[in-house]
Amino acid sequence: MLKKVDARGMNCPLPVIHTKKALETIENGKITTIVDNEVAKENVSKLAKSLDFKVDIQQSQGNYYIDIFKEHNMIEPIDMDIHCDTTPKKDLVILISKDRLGEGSEELGKILMKGYIYTLTEVQPLPKSILFLNGGVNLVVEGAETIEHLRDLESKGVEILSCGACLDYFKVKNKLLVGGIGNMYHIVEKLNNAQNTIKL
Repeated sequence: MLKKVDARGMNCPLPVIHTKKALETIENGKITTIVDNEVAKENVSKLAKSLDFKVDIQQSQGNYYIDIFKEHNMIEPIDMDIHCDTTPKKDLVILISKDRLGEGSEELGKILMKGYIYTLTEVQPLPKSILFLNGGVNLVVEGAETIEHLRDLESKGVEILSCGACLDYFKVKNKLLVGGIGNMYHIVEKLNNAQNTIKL
């Protein structure tokens, strides 16, 4: 028996649920599930493999055709690890300790830093946190050309945190325009818990 499950456009975990229901309706034969994204393809494949069924996958015009061959009675799924979140994530913390990028020309370095922070707003995945230390706090206070881009990142869920002692040292705490104020304990904790870090 051949059955088809058209799961294109369905939100996770519906492709898996509909595929499992279709498999339950046949004694043996082939189920073809059609999905339109990588996450659904992986999840449906995991379902079939957890049931110990043979799987064959073909791709055509942006769709995945997943053939599942049921040749024995179904067992309870084993170790079926379904992920529904299609948003790429990366536990990345960026530590910025100066207001310019690279060595050499100070003027060029400031232009590059502004460009770097702007580019962060345009790419995925976003960092989890951006920490500002020492001269880096000059990027989060009144007069900085990076404020608009940092506010954009903050609105997208990126944590912006500046060293309170550094703001005090440069006498700019009252000029802070974006993000929150932390201490060295907060900074060390976030760096230690991050899976990935970048220091600029």
